[in-house]
Amino acid sequence: MVAMKKKSGLSGLKNVGPTIKKRLNEIGIYNRQDLRRVGAAGAYRKIKTRYPGKTIPACYYLYSFEGALSGKHWDDLPDGVKDRLRREGAA
Repeated sequence: MVAMKKKSGLSGLKNVGPTIKKRLNEIGIYNRQDLRRVGAAGAYRKIKTRYPGKTIPACYYLYSFEGALSGKHWDDLPDGVKDRLRREGAA
């Protein structure tokens, strides 16, 4: 039996390009609901764990995930939100 690949519903989200979409899919996140359930920091930590030798920039991943959930460009997130995300992402 051939495994079915889930169709990704991430394409329409702000800050989510092909590389981020691919990496989210690799950790089992296929749509906004999956991302919301795991949270921006949780998704960031899972990707960092999956790619231990790779630099995973907070601005391109952690902030992008939060921006995708809130409909904002990652650079438009308030500094307080970015600070909180960095703390949660490092946990």
